[in-house]
Amino acid sequence: MSLPQHPRAVVTGGGGGLGRALCIELAKRGARILVADVRKDTAEETAILARDAGARDVFAMGVDVAKSDEVEKLAAEAESRFGGTDLLVNNAGVATAGITGEVPLTDWEWIVGINLWGVVYGCHHFVPKMKERRAGHILNVASAAGLLCAPQMGPYNVTKAAVVALSETLYAELGPLDIGVTVLCPMFFKTGIIENSRLSNQQDRALGQRLLDREKLSAEDVARKALESVEKKHLYAVPMANGRWLWRMKRTAPETFHWASGGILTKVKQRFSRVTK
Repeated sequence: MSLPQHPRAVVTGGGGGLGRALCIELAKRGARILVADVRKDTAEETAILARDAGARDVFAMGVDVAKSDEVEKLAAEAESRFGGTDLLVNNAGVATAGITGEVPLTDWEWIVGINLWGVVYGCHHFVPKMKERRAGHILNVASAAGLLCAPQMGPYNVTKAAVVALSETLYAELGPLDIGVTVLCPMFFKTGIIENSRLSNQQDRALGQRLLDREKLSAEDVARKALESVEKKHLYAVPMANGRWLWRMKRTAPETFHWASGGILTKVKQRFSRVTK
């Protein structure tokens, strides 16, 4: 097993959605949890739920993962309260979409700051202590978007693909020290990411929400599958069957896959437009 019986865990973006589900799933394992979120009030709500679910200790902290000094303070707080971190979950993430060249640069900067730099800062500030102890595990939350790179999702794809690349690199670097790394790449599932996204196109927003709503797996299901992958020391956690199937298709015929994906997206949008008129 990669995790001890009562793991000391830090979860960013823990104020809702998948982050909250991960905290509650960890609480069921009797974990000690530091819940971090840019909104401390939602982190505190998660802390209450985690305590009720069986967490041995749980604390909430307001953290903007796009700021290195705040993530550094988070690492120091975990060290002070728990004496170390067995599981770091770099979960905080946001979304934006659109055609490359039309997405505002401010949106690019915003999403890169949270989705990519937030993970880089987490690894940078937590890994040294894990190396000292030669123990620990990192769960980086990416997305199937980072494996598949569908059109009109450039900023999101870029950040999530970078998280996959970073996780693969760390897996090779930290494996000899018995430190595990898992990158989680789910397809669509029900969370509040659309509500907190920067999607100015209302049709894209509605389509994204519809895709989230139709998925059978819940945040709780994804959290459970993610932690199962952590415990098995798997590098890749791709919980949805359709995600695994599409990823296999891309690896088999990458150019054909990307050529076809543009046409498929156009047809989906046209069909959705007719339905919603």
